Amino acid sequence: MNTFALVSTIMTPHTALVTVNPDENLAQVKEIFDTHKFHHIPVVHFRDIVGIISKTDFMYFLGGASLYDDDRFENESRLKRAKAKDIMTTGLAKLEPDDRINVALEVFCKNWFHALPVVKDGELVGIVTPFDVMKYMLDEKPKFPHMVYEPES
Repeated sequence: MNTFALVSTIMTPHTALVTVNPDENLAQVKEIFDTHKFHHIPVVHFRDIVGIISKTDFMYFLGGASLYDDDRFENESRLKRAKAKDIMTTGLAKLEPDDRINVALEVFCKNWFHALPVVKDGELVGIVTPFDVMKYMLDEKPKFPHMVYEPES
């Protein structure tokens, strides 16, 4: 695998991301997680990234929610009162589009992050995840094709 390829070649570009602003209520965040296959939602002020909400962060927040219909109104009210800024992770590690994939791998491994914002001049231009790196690895031609596992149909 060419770990010296640019992060920009494997990242999800900002045009394909759904973001929220810090004052967005968590009912909107829930709707995004419910309707998309995202595991991370960048929190931006204009295009400047100020935090990120992982599905795990959101599930921890929901941990206090009741599963019973009797409390549904209270749960919905709680989601509408809470803001993205209340549960977002700040102080993010960030990459730049010209960083190499090996830099992303090092940050992922040393910090156990599952998503890294890619920024240029402070503005969010994309996001890269370990899944993006794995997909890139799979898309490359294997050096030893006889060793590639192909599941039987």
